[in-house]
Amino acid sequence: MTVHAAQLGRFLEDFVVGDVYQHPFGRTISEADSTWFTLLTCNTNQNHFNADLARSNPITGGRIIVNSGFTVALVLGLSVIDTSQNAVANLGWTDIKLVHPVYVGDTVYAESLITNKRESGSRPGMGIITMVTRGLNQDGVDLVTWTRSVMVPQRSSGIGQNYFPQATSGPLTAP
Repeated sequence: MTVHAAQLGRFLEDFVVGDVYQHPFGRTISEADSTWFTLLTCNTNQNHFNADLARSNPITGGRIIVNSGFTVALVLGLSVIDTSQNAVANLGWTDIKLVHPVYVGDTVYAESLITNKRESGSRPGMGIITMVTRGLNQDGVDLVTWTRSVMVPQRSSGIGQNYFPQATSGPLTAP
């Protein structure tokens, strides 16, 4: 019997500059998602929750527009499984560009291009990955882009590994 240990994410040595990760999940945005995020962040711009007022917005074609903070957070979240599942720190985002509106009912996807990789000069066993990430809608239209840097461990650090508990009752067996 082979036991496949619980493990997600990548380590510094797994990344190659120039590789593109098409992140595996897409997420369709519901009206509840958009409204809840807007309420949680105290964003009072009614274009995010007032359909009557939104009809007068010439940019959105009269539709409720999804809070751009939610769009950024969602695209970031979609990228985590491939780029920062094992990260120990986000180091920064630059050049965030919101290039197309997102609406309730849109499905958002993300992909990231690794643009730089280096060992950390101040944290042994760590490295820094820089990437360009973009969000796309269901039609392949760019929604948002940015550059992001994260600190990720080297595999030898042990971080993100061997965290599954040892069963006190012994190995799992068939009945």
